[in-house]
Amino acid sequence: MERMRAVDAAVAILRREGVSHLFGVPGAAINPFYDAVRRDGGLQHVLARHVEGAAHMADGYSRTAAGNIGVCVGTSGPAGTDMVTGLYAAAADSVPLLAITGQAPVARLHKEDFQAVDIAAIAAPVTKWAVTVREPGQVPGVFAQAFHLMRSGRPGPVLIDLPVDVQQAEIAFDIDTYEPLPVHRPAATRAQAEKVLDLLSAAERPIIVAGGGIVGADACAELVELAELLDVPVVPTLMGWGAIPDDHPLMAGMAGLQTSHRYGNATLLASDLVLGIGNRWANRHTGGLDVYRAGRTFVHVDIEPTQVGRVFAPDYGVVSDAGAFLREMLAAAGGRTHPDRSAWVRECARRKGTMQRRTHFDDMPIKPQRVYEECNRAFGPDTRYVSTIGLSQIAAAQFLHVQRPRHWINAGQAGPLGWTAPAALGVRVADPEAFVLAVSGDYDFQFMIEELAVGAQFNLPYLHLVLNNSYLGLIRQAQRAFDMDYCVQLGFDNVNAPGLGKYGVDHVAVAEGLGCKALRVTDPRELAGAFTRARQLMAVHRVPVVVEAICERVTNIAMGTEIDAVQEFEELATTRSHAPTATIPLPA
Repeated sequence: MERMRAVDAAVAILRREGVSHLFGVPGAAINPFYDAVRRDGGLQHVLARHVEGAAHMADGYSRTAAGNIGVCVGTSGPAGTDMVTGLYAAAADSVPLLAITGQAPVARLHKEDFQAVDIAAIAAPVTKWAVTVREPGQVPGVFAQAFHLMRSGRPGPVLIDLPVDVQQAEIAFDIDTYEPLPVHRPAATRAQAEKVLDLLSAAERPIIVAGGGIVGADACAELVELAELLDVPVVPTLMGWGAIPDDHPLMAGMAGLQTSHRYGNATLLASDLVLGIGNRWANRHTGGLDVYRAGRTFVHVDIEPTQVGRVFAPDYGVVSDAGAFLREMLAAAGGRTHPDRSAWVRECARRKGTMQRRTHFDDMPIKPQRVYEECNRAFGPDTRYVSTIGLSQIAAAQFLHVQRPRHWINAGQAGPLGWTAPAALGVRVADPEAFVLAVSGDYDFQFMIEELAVGAQFNLPYLHLVLNNSYLGLIRQAQRAFDMDYCVQLGFDNVNAPGLGKYGVDHVAVAEGLGCKALRVTDPRELAGAFTRARQLMAVHRVPVVVEAICERVTNIAMGTEIDAVQEFEELATTRSHAPTATIPLPA
């Protein structure tokens, strides 16, 4: 049998498992692995500027297409600890991601060697498995198990820690006979599908809450087919947004405390049965459970057994992969007669056509609502939006339109500041032909702004829209409950850019210094032209382009503590001119 270094076996397995790209930062303790990558020649490597950035790039890469597994690589010690936030973001949203770290030699693991840390113990709470491989002969089996775990059950990240002597040791390994381990996913039975159909038939006003598990299972077509067959409106969660097109007649709007539509909350409150598929009943979706659950029957379908009943006990629960459940439901529903839902569907459509928030404002500084209105005009259904946290992300979810699965890419549960830029780069690597539009507030943008240089170096053009109000906007809004505005102002007089006034950081200069192009917009009427110019610059220079919109310092975005008590801070839309890009136009 052929003998090779353990790292050569590891790289061969990565390729056999379908990996084509790595995101990472070399270092002494991981150099043998990099040598194996160099010798193999079949993997493309993107050099990050920060190892946390590499993890977020791998995360964005994984989220872009079904079956993708992003891989981030770093050396020992701080490289692994830098990855932890990225592992947490992936674990929280059920994203498969493989982290590979170097480590001190096995004999020195307990001797406080330079940059030696027990990264497996540190990463364990935010991974499906974190392991330090102490025996070279175990490397192939560990990598095989890692891919098995990432793909089986609820997807999630794995970390493999490789001591430098383990990497270089010779082992016997035959890649030609290597086979990936079979994937295990629980599947609903026909009896369970029939039970759910019975509950739906008994309901007068049912809805489907479509979670990110449907997107993860690549089962959005089956969701739409089932909704159309049963004539049941769909309320996607933030992570499930795009599973059904925003302009579909059965798309009833998102519900929740922040990233929600007025009509989505109203429809959920009017429903009498909620079928949740691949969702977590997250607190920003439900608000208080007394209000959310009142008068409604709940069915919960999830791939992870411990998720069913975790937040509240449903009336009926099914442990199943979302795709397997939807396919079983379609098979069972095909031979049944279903209630006439036309009156309920018309009622939901009336709400969608009347309960709109206003987006059209001509104010200067720019109101953020107008920025999203212009995005809806300028960018089509193939746009891949990337965002993570803050008022800019919440407003984006309230005002943008998403028409495709995996075209809203968002770190939903963890929401780490700085995630957006590196994740957008990962999306761009995964889909080189895509038009990628990242949405950040100024603070999220500043957190990992150095990763823009990665886009310049590797010619990864995308558009980064920065809504600059020079504030920690979401935290400032939350501080209203404490009657304070404390330690959240980012503005200052920039001695190098006096024309910015109190807006502080010159994002245009920083972006250009990192090898990118940048435009600043102060008048809402100039947004459309800036977007056109940005796309031209992307095509010519093949680098990221930043469009900074100078927004009003204080904007309060609609939100609340209960889904029946969301506070609206702006005038609501009453005519078509107030919300000209709404999916269902208001009366003229």
